[in-house]
Amino acid sequence: MSEKRRSRWYFGGLSSSAAACITHPLDLIKVHLQTQHEVRMRMMGMTMSVVQREGVLALYSGLSASLCRQMTYSLSRFAIYETVSDQMKDRTHGSMPFYQKVLLGLVGGFAGGFIGTPADMVNVRMQNDVKVPLELRRNYAHALDGLFRVWKEEGMKKLFSGATMASSRGALVTVGQLACYDQAKQLVLGTGAMQDNILTHFLASLIAGGCATVLCQPLDVLKTRLMNSKGEYVGLLHCVRDTAKLGPNAFYKGLVPAGIRLIPHTVLIFIFLEQLRTCCGIRIVT
Repeated sequence: MSEKRRSRWYFGGLSSSAAACITHPLDLIKVHLQTQHEVRMRMMGMTMSVVQREGVLALYSGLSASLCRQMTYSLSRFAIYETVSDQMKDRTHGSMPFYQKVLLGLVGGFAGGFIGTPADMVNVRMQNDVKVPLELRRNYAHALDGLFRVWKEEGMKKLFSGATMASSRGALVTVGQLACYDQAKQLVLGTGAMQDNILTHFLASLIAGGCATVLCQPLDVLKTRLMNSKGEYVGLLHCVRDTAKLGPNAFYKGLVPAGIRLIPHTVLIFIFLEQLRTCCGIRIVT
């Protein structure tokens, strides 16, 4: 008889929140780069600009909204993916084919992206507040204050501004992160050269982070622009056309900081997740 451990449904949200606490400054700089109307600053220049204007703590602006987003968006997509994946493994007594992992990632990510849209929008606004003039700042006290003020001042519909884009991005990120991590881990272990340990988790999550970055960057740029807009975009197509005027590279604006943020974030998520699974997961005796 052998014993395995399975994730509990909320482990994904906890792991993502822990990772977000470490990588939040990178996420903030990425948002600032993506909301530039012209490419004026690169990553280091933007970082120094924020620190010089507002201080080091400004790099953690919007952290409460980021954690709120992880506990809605990430918790939902991980819960859907892990729960269904475990049920499929019980039924077939083996790993799912890669195409099934991709389909499950698309469904889980789309649902999680929609659920997390309000917190995601407040997160983008709170991060972007640092670089706008004082008189134009929204000055949300925290995530819940931001959600309440958007609902009160702009209506319930505005809370889901950019929901299509956020859901689509969530689907692609989940394919890149969860489906590719599962597949990469399976392939690495299948070689027999490595054991199921933290080094394997690091390598598989590194591959998954790279896949997720390339897949979602164009949608991430559009989503950030839509959520940060003050009515200048009529809809998604208008935003696409306006961004396209800046050239094809505009859709990959901030790719390097996005990768620098998303790849470590992905690695941290899965290292934390695997440790939670090992220490506190559901015991399965086979």
